[in-house]
Amino acid sequence: MSDAAAMDSITSMQAEVLTALANPRRLEILHLLAAGPREVGGIAAELGMTQPNASQHLAVMRGAGIVIADRDGREVRYRIADPDVIAACNLMRGVLSRRIARLAALTETATVTEMATVEPPTVTQPTTSKPMSEVVR
Repeated sequence: MSDAAAMDSITSMQAEVLTALANPRRLEILHLLAAGPREVGGIAAELGMTQPNASQHLAVMRGAGIVIADRDGREVRYRIADPDVIAACNLMRGVLSRRIARLAALTETATVTEMATVEPPTVTQPTTSKPMSEVVR
């Protein structure tokens, strides 16, 4: 297999994994599993979702090779297939946290700049034909 063909298959696999992770609920499940293996019922209860919904998400993640299902009698415990998946997710979270900080700084700078460029309202004296001493009374 040539390097280009190998790279194409890796790129395809990467796209499959990233597609599976492109769902906030699946990311929640993944971060929950980072603490250790869990049964479907436990995952569903901890994340406030139905057991069938948790099972569907886990099936997608299992199909992409992100999680592994270990059967123990009637129970199926899910675990992360490779700890580097969590490392990659944490790396992306760091990138996004820095992005949020940059955007917040830009917003703050823009607000301060806008405030500095806004001219204070001008106070005008009332126009009257009377002398000021009569207006003040």
